[in-house]
Order: sequence, then structure tokens, then C-alpha cells
Amino acid sequence: MSADLVAESTHGNLDEQISQLMQCKPLSEPEVRGLCEKAKEILMDESNVQPVKSPVTICGDIHGQFHDLAELFRIGGKCPDTNYLFMGDYVDRGYYSVETVTLLVALKVRYPQRITILRGNHESRQITQVYGFYDECLRKYGNANVWKIFTDLFDYFPLTALVESEIFCLHGGLSPSVETLDNIRNFDRVQEDISEQFNHTNNLKLIARAHQLVMEGYNWAHEQKVVTIFSAPNYCYRCGNMASILEVDDCREHTFIQFEPAPRRGEPDVTRRTPDYFL
Repeated sequence: MSADLVAESTHGNLDEQISQLMQCKPLSEPEVRGLCEKAKEILMDESNVQPVKSPVTICGDIHGQFHDLAELFRIGGKCPDTNYLFMGDYVDRGYYSVETVTLLVALKVRYPQRITILRGNHESRQITQVYGFYDECLRKYGNANVWKIFTDLFDYFPLTALVESEIFCLHGGLSPSVETLDNIRNFDRVQEDISEQFNHTNNLKLIARAHQLVMEGYNWAHEQKVVTIFSAPNYCYRCGNMASILEVDDCREHTFIQFEPAPRRGEPDVTRRTPDYFL
């Protein structure tokens, strides 16, 4: 079989999986394993500061709210018609973490140049054992194998992205110990003087972050040097917040698009044991 036919067959299978996931139907464990192995090969080649070209639409937390992710794609455009940059926290809290993270990883494998997926604080072994993803994997697959497959993959997610050398994107914020893009290590709380100094040192115009619930879907801070983007409307199905995405066009002009929750579907009967603390 020629290489072209192999590629066509691979894309065909992947397209079928994406179509299935878009219906909020999870893949089998072997399919998840194969998908994550392919994703690992792609992510290994990406940088801790992954360069991204405009136009691109920048998105914040999703937290397993699959139907709101589908609404995001409806409003922002389907991938690969729209380039996307997601800033982490795909799992936990919502009812459909498995379907959400699997879809985003599948899109990454299918269109590696069209979608960038960063690591958030919930893409970790410890937090997912407390806030829902681990339990969801047990419930949907009968064991923890899929949880382990994904948490192993999370180790390969890039930490930050840089859009056209001007917009620095990351999940949480900057640490006072970080001065340049070359020495990014761990992130701490955002501080105004740190933001201004970091932007100046690295010739940046804007830092985009996620991680934090903001009621209007986005929020400016530090004299519009930092913006928080949150893409999970009505967070945890009870907060009543709007969501937003940030579109950056070819001319590097940016526009916020706000959206409300997708219509509620029949939710699974889930007994919650997770704390109410909002990480």
C-alpha cells in the first residue's frame, strides 16, 4: 500500500472518530491509546513556548463542559477552518471530561498546525484524582487505564504559546522569578509590575491567560497588558457566567466573542464527591 493510501486511510479513521466524538460519544480504550500515542509524537516536537501564527482564536477553560465546547466551535468556526489555541483545563468539574479532552487531542492529531493545546493546572495526575476526571474514567471505562493514558500524555503538552511574537499565552500567570521567555519555569500569581516588565523585556503587547472564572467571559487587568479568557459558560452548571473566545486576525487585531451556555441536555446521574473549591 502506498504512503498516500496509508495516510488517507489514517485520516479517514480519524475523521470517523472525530465525528463520533462530536456526538459526545467516547472512543474505546484501544482507540484512545492509539490516538494518544500519535499525539505524543506530535507534542514531543513542540516547544515550551510554542510559536503560533495569526489568525487564531484563543480560548480559556473548558472543564468537561462538552456541549459548551460544541457551542464554541459553532460560534468561532470549525477546526480546521478556524485556527485555535486552547490554554488548558479541559477536564474535571463538567460531566464530559473524557469526550472533551479526547476530541481536542483528536483534532490536534488530525490538524496539528491548526490547533494548539496548552497544559493547565488540571492536566495533572494529582488534581484529576480529586476533581472528577479520574472518577469519570472509572465510570465510563470500568478501570483507570484511560485516565493513565491521558495523564501520561499531559506531560507532553506545551506550557505556553507565543502568537506572532506579541501575545504570550499561558494558563495561570507569571512568576516574579521569570524575566524572559527563555527561562520559563513555574508560574505564580500575576503581579502588575511583573507583567509590565515581562512584556517590555520580551517585546510583547499582551499576555493572555485562562484559569480564573470571570463573569463576563473575559477581563482586562494591569492597564490592559493582561487579559483573562474563560470559555466555560455557567461554570459547574451553576455560576451564571458568560464565556468568551479571543479572535486574533491576520493584522493582529483582536476581537472578543462572548457566548452563553448551550441548551442543557440530559445529564448523567453522577454522585459528586469533589470539593467545592474552584481550581
